[in-house]
Amino acid sequence: MRETIYIYHTNDLHSHLENWPVIHQFLTDKQKNHNSEASYLTLDIGDHLDRSNIFTEGTLGKGNVQLLNDAQYDYVTIGNNEGITLSHTDLEALYIDANFEVIVSNFTDLEGNIPTWVLPYKIHVTPSGIKIGIVAATADYGIYYEKLGWHVQDPIPRLKEVCDTLRPQVDVLICMSHLGMSQDEIISIEIPQVDLVLGSHTHHAFEEGKLIGKSLQAATGKFGMNVGLVTLEFDHVERAIQSKKAVLIRTETLPVPSNASDMQLAWENEGIAEMSSVAFYNPSRLKKEWFMESDLSHFFGRALLSFTNANCAMFPAGIFLKDLHQGQITARDLHQCLPHPINPCVITLTGAELLEVIRTGKNEKWPKLEVKGLGFRGNYLGAILYEKLQELEDGTVLVNEIPLEIEKIYTMATLDMFTFGYFFPSLKFAPKQYFMPEMIRDIVKWYGQQEKNEYKS
Repeated sequence: MRETIYIYHTNDLHSHLENWPVIHQFLTDKQKNHNSEASYLTLDIGDHLDRSNIFTEGTLGKGNVQLLNDAQYDYVTIGNNEGITLSHTDLEALYIDANFEVIVSNFTDLEGNIPTWVLPYKIHVTPSGIKIGIVAATADYGIYYEKLGWHVQDPIPRLKEVCDTLRPQVDVLICMSHLGMSQDEIISIEIPQVDLVLGSHTHHAFEEGKLIGKSLQAATGKFGMNVGLVTLEFDHVERAIQSKKAVLIRTETLPVPSNASDMQLAWENEGIAEMSSVAFYNPSRLKKEWFMESDLSHFFGRALLSFTNANCAMFPAGIFLKDLHQGQITARDLHQCLPHPINPCVITLTGAELLEVIRTGKNEKWPKLEVKGLGFRGNYLGAILYEKLQELEDGTVLVNEIPLEIEKIYTMATLDMFTFGYFFPSLKFAPKQYFMPEMIRDIVKWYGQQEKNEYKS
């Protein structure tokens, strides 16, 4: 006897909730159409939440968990947006009300203990008795996780270990991978006992899947633009998969629920209500500029230096998406101004290395560069700005108004997005200290309370 196993999957929604009403209706309709004896799973492969969305920020991701509950997901794994943009306490609490299970094979606390909300693997038994093994791995952002009190194991060796144990116990083996396309290819090659790799993280999509050896890969891209469906034809006599097929369903081709706008408005209003608390009182308007210094940029620079105690600071003007008005500044105002899941960082550099940073930052193409990823959620990178770091017309560089010395050691406060090597390659390997879980908007809130403590949240 043969039976079809249906696997619906999503990944990297990043709280683009404009697509969620369609996805919700599609999934729940499909689930209703399957009879009680059918074998089907609904899975999310991480980065469902993104704190740049006001609903997600206001509920600290618990609203996203409710959306997954409502759409009757069975299993999810975590991406870096779940793992490293929430504090240890907030991640511990994220899935308390989940009606699904969270699988991450390479995730522990710093003592090596698997958290109570995590399963290292799962054996899912279908109504007809098919045993489906599910493993999962999330990307190894080691230093970030350690700062937050977690440990992520090297994913490929850990997956090999779990799959070697699990494979003899199951008929089908699925890997939910928030590792990226190149790592998924390694899984298919080095762990051939995996029948299906559901991918994410690098926002890639496969129209009809990708077969590597006997392992099928499937991924849906990003932002809820697609829903994936994998069908596995399973032979109960042979106890083996006979065929595999993956397809993408574009959400733009699906019917839009009549209450879609009402749903989105309700989510937005919930986020607004949660973020109505006053952060501090601002005595004068702080205007943003993307291509030059501004009152807002100087305020932010002072905040960054005050919080980190660094000698100087560097950051892009494009991080500011809204002015800070005069009067009471709420959590929502700060979020609208600085929605990025970006943390502050202090880098230790010699004077010579600091000069190289300044030279690199003069790239004329950068200010109007449209940046995607790296935690940046703005439009343009904007001008590279400095605080307590100044280059005079004659080429002299001052650090805190004192001429820079080539061999002297300096500390520069900046944003973690500049430490990945994309803009400033030298910063990737320089000694650095990350500040977590504070995001840059938290630094502005803290500084505003220090300077104008008439109001505190």
